[in-house]
Amino acid sequence: MRSIRARTLFLVLAVLAFTLSLISYKSYRDAQHEIEELFDAQLAQTARLLAGLVGREMLEREREEVQAMLDEALAMQTLPGGHAALSLGHRYEGKLAFQVFDERGELILHSASAPRTLLSSLLTQVPDALADERLIGYHLLDLEPFRWRVFVLHDRADQRWILVGEREDVRGELADKIAKRSLLPDLFGLPLLALLVWLAIGWGLRPLERMVGLIRARDPDNLAPLLLAPLPRELEPVVAALNRLLLQVTQLLERERQLLAAAAHELRTPLAVLRIHAQNALEAPDPADRAEALRQLGPGVERATRVVGQLLALARLEPAAVQLHMTRLDLAAFLRSELAELTPLALAKGQELTLETTGAGGYVLRGDAPSLAILVQNLVANAVQYTPQGGCIRLLLEADADDLLLRVQDSGPGIPPALREKVFERFFRAGDGQGAGLGLSIVRRAVELHGGEIALGASPLGGLEVSVRLPR
Repeated sequence: MRSIRARTLFLVLAVLAFTLSLISYKSYRDAQHEIEELFDAQLAQTARLLAGLVGREMLEREREEVQAMLDEALAMQTLPGGHAALSLGHRYEGKLAFQVFDERGELILHSASAPRTLLSSLLTQVPDALADERLIGYHLLDLEPFRWRVFVLHDRADQRWILVGEREDVRGELADKIAKRSLLPDLFGLPLLALLVWLAIGWGLRPLERMVGLIRARDPDNLAPLLLAPLPRELEPVVAALNRLLLQVTQLLERERQLLAAAAHELRTPLAVLRIHAQNALEAPDPADRAEALRQLGPGVERATRVVGQLLALARLEPAAVQLHMTRLDLAAFLRSELAELTPLALAKGQELTLETTGAGGYVLRGDAPSLAILVQNLVANAVQYTPQGGCIRLLLEADADDLLLRVQDSGPGIPPALREKVFERFFRAGDGQGAGLGLSIVRRAVELHGGEIALGASPLGGLEVSVRLPR
């Protein structure tokens, strides 16, 4: 079930149907028990009335008169043809039967509906004739074609045995009618209840439908926060998550726009320089001028390549694009491997590039190797670029129980304290460097991805010191 309304309706109706079935069954069983108790009480009451009516001193003539009056009264219950005279009584009256016997077992009084074999069938179950006290009470007798519920009363004062019986099908018929009438409201009410529950669930889900409608009606370019008032408590996390996603998408698009605009601005100059040198090389009549123009193409291509590389590195470290794979790294060995690739840059300018490690306990941490490589390459490349010919660049790696501290020191001109925070901004360049102004921005982003800290200060070598603290 893909519909919340259909699933909720199914669950609610299933619970209601199961609950109503249990309640109906319990009501039916209770009603059946109470009806049986009522019928049993009626049998006992009828037996006691008969005991008071038929006494020892009743003469034969009086007994015959009583029997005739009973026969006449019972005859009024039916019309010619055997149809019940409902206007004169109730259709269940004729199904109650009684018999009165003396101590010798002779029939004194009886109803027309009483089976002749009532007493004999009862004595078959309780063999010791009428003297057995086990005969007193309630019994179930199978007398074809019906089963009878019989109550036996012994009047010791008058030595009379009174048997009052009732057919079991009467009780069953009445119980079935009560059960059916109690179940009919459930059977007819369940569809109505389903409709009401369906409408109620629809009314309850209306805020969700309204939110869906607002989202569908939006333009693809509309990334403004979703405003829904009044907002149900259940939808608050959904709307909050959706608005947070819209904000992240907005920020991502804004960063992309800024990056594209900055890239176009930064690449315009080196590409224009390359075009001029190429045009000069094509138009120069003198071979020496042509060679000089071609020679100038190298630094221009190098600068454009550096700008493109830094832009790509910055894009890879964006929150929406980066995918960190944190593994256990030995930072000292990792630095040696990276410096082996960067040493030719320093040697080209006659610079001294060294790595020193201090502290105990090893240099292992959990980190992302690609982003740490970008961090080291930008720090060393910046130091090589701004350190003069024959200068010195030193990397210090210190370890303690919780963190690793990497210091990159150079003997260059350094950065004034007033500009040390601004150099972390994108495309900000201090001094006469030929970079794109992205190196320290990239470094800080890589440090943030590892939960570390970065700071700038004065180097003991006379230039800049960059301190990077990385948690293990």
